[in-house]
Amino acid sequence: MRSDLKDYEKQIESDDAVSGLTGEALNISPRHQESQAAEDHRLKRVLDARHLSMIAIGGALGTGLLIGTGSALRSSGPAAIFLSYSVIGFVVYMVLNGLGEVATHIPLADGFAGYCRRYVDEALGFACGWTYLFLCLLVAANQLVAGALTIQYWISAERANPGIWVAVLLVFITTINVLGVRFFGEVEFWFSVTKVCTCLGLIILLLVIALGGGPTGDRLGFRYWQDPGAFREYAEPLRNLHIEGDLGRFVSFISVLVTSVFAYSGCELVGITFPECARPRKAIPKAIRLTFYRIVIFYVLNVLVLGMCVPYDDERLLGASGLTASASPFVIAIFNAQIQGLDHVINVCILIFVSSAAVADMYISSRTIYGLSVSGYAPSFFSKTDRRGVPYYGIMLSFAFALLAFMVTSSEAADVFDHFVNVVSLAGLLAWACILTVHMRFMSAVKAQGIDRKKDLAFRSPLQPFGTYFSLGICVFVIFAKNFTVFLGSPFDYETFITGYIMLPVFLIMYFGWKFWKKTRIIPASEIDLVSFREAFDYQEEQFQAKDAEERAAREAKGNPINFRWLYNKIFGWIF
Repeated sequence: MRSDLKDYEKQIESDDAVSGLTGEALNISPRHQESQAAEDHRLKRVLDARHLSMIAIGGALGTGLLIGTGSALRSSGPAAIFLSYSVIGFVVYMVLNGLGEVATHIPLADGFAGYCRRYVDEALGFACGWTYLFLCLLVAANQLVAGALTIQYWISAERANPGIWVAVLLVFITTINVLGVRFFGEVEFWFSVTKVCTCLGLIILLLVIALGGGPTGDRLGFRYWQDPGAFREYAEPLRNLHIEGDLGRFVSFISVLVTSVFAYSGCELVGITFPECARPRKAIPKAIRLTFYRIVIFYVLNVLVLGMCVPYDDERLLGASGLTASASPFVIAIFNAQIQGLDHVINVCILIFVSSAAVADMYISSRTIYGLSVSGYAPSFFSKTDRRGVPYYGIMLSFAFALLAFMVTSSEAADVFDHFVNVVSLAGLLAWACILTVHMRFMSAVKAQGIDRKKDLAFRSPLQPFGTYFSLGICVFVIFAKNFTVFLGSPFDYETFITGYIMLPVFLIMYFGWKFWKKTRIIPASEIDLVSFREAFDYQEEQFQAKDAEERAAREAKGNPINFRWLYNKIFGWIF
């Protein structure tokens, strides 16, 4: 057995991070290999499969689904959001499966930047890593804005400055992240359990309302698909823009794709947690495999029943006059059904959603800058950790950007929310496109080097290669088409144009700038490294499998008793 394999076994026993392995194994720049091996530059591998499984779905259930769908429904209609959520949901499904296939082969400590660096081009790693960091830093501030917006359902901005709620939430999410990844994992797990139960409850509730089971006894069905209609013609009254007929309905559908992208943004964050996973070869596929069912249930089915219960011309939807957190279409549906008191309960759940997403976003921000530092793309001090494995300089950076949320004290919360959504959605699309590109290059390398995807890989993505190609095409199309409406009508909406496209030139400048400065090249498929440290992860999985066999034998010797673990795996494991 190789010496690095023995070293890795020792690190497993001491519960060190994958990030504590050799720089060569993780494809890390030489100037960071020495600091990477130091004790104060390691993450802690303490997240279990249940943590990753719930983070995979819970991290993305936040403002985009519960509040952002309000503006989408108002601007495009119920059929349009149903189709857009379905299309983008398929893209997300392929992104996560592609990421899962690459990450189960060899999990890397430097995140998306590391995968781009190893399988495509060092310059792409630099551009993708920093783009995703910008996304994480901004989306955390956006969650705080949404939190302040939610609390305004009870306490208006005239009674209490929304900056107060931003400050309270910021202290809360920072405290959880400072206490370590194990504490974060447990908090996020139970937050996510609450999210899942809430989403399932909302689907059942909205279905009951649509079928006439509410206090009004009014059987809605697909009434609102007929009047005011399934698709809304595109209109911007402030710019005197109204596109009529089928063209207007098509433009409305295309324009709402950006909201769908934002709703799904965060699904890929589970990939950042892989280096802190105790058993990647088992936990990663488990977190990825059920993504399809989660997308269908928690997103597509949710917006379908929502469009049955709320008309797109309801004046309380986000963007209408008199905006408060009642703009959440779920709260509006309950209010219209005259169900007393339940709207407050749902609003509490929305606040939990927002808080959970903000906690996860700060975590991802700190780990993303840690990965960039490990790769040599950011100053080395960002990879320093405390005794709990927390990259505290990364936490400080995320905290600083979260202060942007205090913009709500001088601007309308809805305007700030929309601008953040515009920037974050493009950064998310660029990150998805990079992940899909990595998967394409990984499949090319596997084929060129004679590796059988069906036999030699621990997990493989379905519908390949066409699923990845199609999803990448959708990403590229939405990147350029997401804000094309600014070129229609008058006056020219320069704010939407800037926030909608600013990340694209930033990404290209970072990519070509690093490429020309470092003189990097796209790695040929035959030269892509598919070997370094794979044996160590294979050996780790063999150790876990041997432990599983021992536990199974001990259970059989006791007559296979039904205990909590058995119940959890058989009954709740498919969701949790």
